[in-house]
Amino acid sequence: MKKSYINLLKASSLVCLAFCFYFPIQAQDIRSLSGANSPNDDSNPVWIGDNTLLFTRAFHPQNVGGVQDPGDIWMTIKKATGEWDEAVHRPDLSTAGYDLALGLEDYLTLLVLRTESGRNSIHQYTKFGKDWNYLREVNFPFLAQLSGPITGRVASGGNLLFLSGNTSSGFGNEDLYLSRKTGPVQWSDFVSLGPQVNGKGQEVSPYFDPVTGRLYFSSNSHPGASGKDILISKKMGDSWDSWSIPVKWEQISSKGSDISVTFLEGEEVVWSSTLSSDGYADLLTFSVPVPLLIPEEFPAPVEAATIRNEERKDAVGKVSDSSLVAITSSETPKKTEAEDGENTTNEVKKAEVPLEWTVLDNKTKFPLEFQLEGQKGTNLEILDPTLLLSELVNDKITGLKISAKGYFPKYLGINELPENGRILVTLIKAEAGSIVLLDKVNFKRGTSELEEGETEIILADLAVFLVENPEIVLRINGHTDNVGDPGLNKQLSLERAGSVRDFLVSKGVEFENLRISGWGGTRPIASNVTEAGRAKNRRVELVVEK
Repeated sequence: MKKSYINLLKASSLVCLAFCFYFPIQAQDIRSLSGANSPNDDSNPVWIGDNTLLFTRAFHPQNVGGVQDPGDIWMTIKKATGEWDEAVHRPDLSTAGYDLALGLEDYLTLLVLRTESGRNSIHQYTKFGKDWNYLREVNFPFLAQLSGPITGRVASGGNLLFLSGNTSSGFGNEDLYLSRKTGPVQWSDFVSLGPQVNGKGQEVSPYFDPVTGRLYFSSNSHPGASGKDILISKKMGDSWDSWSIPVKWEQISSKGSDISVTFLEGEEVVWSSTLSSDGYADLLTFSVPVPLLIPEEFPAPVEAATIRNEERKDAVGKVSDSSLVAITSSETPKKTEAEDGENTTNEVKKAEVPLEWTVLDNKTKFPLEFQLEGQKGTNLEILDPTLLLSELVNDKITGLKISAKGYFPKYLGINELPENGRILVTLIKAEAGSIVLLDKVNFKRGTSELEEGETEIILADLAVFLVENPEIVLRINGHTDNVGDPGLNKQLSLERAGSVRDFLVSKGVEFENLRISGWGGTRPIASNVTEAGRAKNRRVELVVEK
């Protein structure tokens, strides 16, 4: 089908969206988000506060990759009148690949999912005024396990990430998974949300509300589905695979495929829906905010973790407020004593596999030839990258240095390595404009005096790199949080930058190649509301000036 014909269909559908969606429940009028939609595919709305909605727009001429670009991030602002401004392109958040906003880790940090050249990755952006500046790629090696279209959302609070994708061990096509944040750029391995949520079809676009424990997602696994509908399930216990039987959210059902719910302040919801077989989506909401008819009671199967897909499919769609359907333990096949004994006596332990390293250029994402060194006391020794994690621990290696020619080295503690041994590292090239965060360089509390141990080892190694590359000119920027007197904070940040310079000079770096600045708390990269955010803001950064 020619694109012009598709666009004509899509454009004409906008009129239908504005006037023709009614629900038999209360005849609630649903409409397109005025200026936010286009004749292109508009999907995955993500509310980030400040009257701002981000979403992904595909195949638009203004996209970074032009009309062949599968998706860039766009933005629309909600006016005081309730109307939406015409959407604007956000090239600062987009690439020529597929870009999808996952939501906020904190007030100033946005996570973006990216698929480029067949590789999936997740990146942090930090907010400065109205702009988003690229911060870094997060260490999410488990993303390589997912294939097909990937969607997801950060849960409120920023420590949980729900994703949908296809895996070899899934229940159907796309399933829903959870990952926990374990460090500033580290996320845990995936946990499946289990067979109560995941069916034989597609489960995509998860949105979890930690306050109510409700999970909103889009699925076509239930009986009678002509497309995808929004289902709601409630977390029933401590385990992340323990959920109620999913209930269809009738209030926003349509004849198309309904996906990607996001909630605004108060009782207002935006989602996307496809009405044509071409899959082109629009962003929808209610013409006038109405009370959301969200189920209050959810049927809980006795053994949700062992529910069969057929039972789950029979249950969805049959649940109502007046008649709750539950699956009892008698419907679940029981293990025989022999089977149970066999499982307990013949446990299979996973064999430890060698470490698997992926080292990439931070900008281009091209693979780099690298060298791995282990920190043992105050010394560094060259290591074989294919060592086992247990071998490093037994050899009393406390940290690792990853380096490549022409790139600033990166350091990882042994406790930062994932258990499955797959490690993704991005290195920053030593070229004008590059910014390097010295996240393992620390000071004695409230002073500009450098801590001993790891801090001095890392700075000494940085000095060796700079001596070997005498053409590099750096500016050392000191930063603090916003607690206390702004003037004193600025002075402290300048003195800390000076301490770093003095140490590097003492190790042979030319004084003229090092310049310092102190910014106090004026340039935060995280929220100062929490201690974790303030800790991120107390930092030293290197900026390559030439």
